[in-house]
Amino acid sequence: MKKIFILAIGLFVATAASAQDRIKFGIKGGLNYSNIIKGDGNNNFDTESKPGFNAGVTVEIPLIAGLQFTPEVLYAQKGYKNTYSYGTFKQTTNFIDVPILFAFRLGSSFNIVAGPQVSFLLSTKNKFENGFGTVEETFVEDDSDRFKKSLVGGVIGFRYDVNDKFDIHARYALDFQKNNENGTQYTPEYRNQVYSLGVGIKF
Repeated sequence: MKKIFILAIGLFVATAASAQDRIKFGIKGGLNYSNIIKGDGNNNFDTESKPGFNAGVTVEIPLIAGLQFTPEVLYAQKGYKNTYSYGTFKQTTNFIDVPILFAFRLGSSFNIVAGPQVSFLLSTKNKFENGFGTVEETFVEDDSDRFKKSLVGGVIGFRYDVNDKFDIHARYALDFQKNNENGTQYTPEYRNQVYSLGVGIKF
């Protein structure tokens, strides 16, 4: 995992040095709509999607005509929800996502965006609510070995450049690795999937 991250940084630095006068930095943010794909563990329950958000920074580096290297660093909320007859359970997972993306321009403003992503787990919060009260439990990165601390996935989506300073984008992200290897009803074995919609501002 560390080798992938170091390789991404090296590629970014090398490319930036060769295209320094054309680089655009930016900030971005948006809404996440996340759920999970369950594995083969004790996961005999249904899940629903839950909302969250993402925010972070990005760089656009032109490579050749119609192709950009666009790495990002994002804070991202993910998770899922269960609704029972006796209450509602929500799990919120907070990540630092590092999408290592390429943008392929189609026409004057429309771009297809795709590439791998490395996600680093910050914390996990479980919350149960019913008519009698709320119970919360939070695991920070060092508290528990039940969740993997880093995951590799992929991202695909589009970006529409409204002008040279502002864009609208939509994406689908999927983990290629499971969050753990021993799923139970309380710590299920799953992969994250996230639909997101957001805006970006470039400088």
